[in-house]
Amino acid sequence: MSSFREQRFPRARVSARAVRQFVGDTLAGWGVSERRDDMRLCASELAANAVLHGAPPGREFSVRLTREAEGLWIEVRDSGPGCPVPGRPGVEAEGGRGLSMVAALTDEFEVRAEVVGKTVRVGFRLVRV
Repeated sequence: MSSFREQRFPRARVSARAVRQFVGDTLAGWGVSERRDDMRLCASELAANAVLHGAPPGREFSVRLTREAEGLWIEVRDSGPGCPVPGRPGVEAEGGRGLSMVAALTDEFEVRAEVVGKTVRVGFRLVRV
């Protein structure tokens, strides 16, 4: 049996914090404590990327959490162009490490091109779901 929750967020910097809260509240409601900090951090980073690079001005992005028997999925979908790729910035670079961090913390990482925009989907295997 699977469960899901989805919410839309505005293209605003405060949305990363709101996504972190949404994920934390959802996980608490589902009784999921394993890897909760990693999940909140990854969702927040993906939301920040949607705000800064994905969702066009005036548009929203969505966050969907799906709990399944094998684990938990977080999907962030926006309507902007391009497909993000985890980078390997130089030592002096001030940014560009977020997706690499997300890929390192998750068990699965994928980017799906949609008819409009893209979905970044990350998965976490859990001992108890």
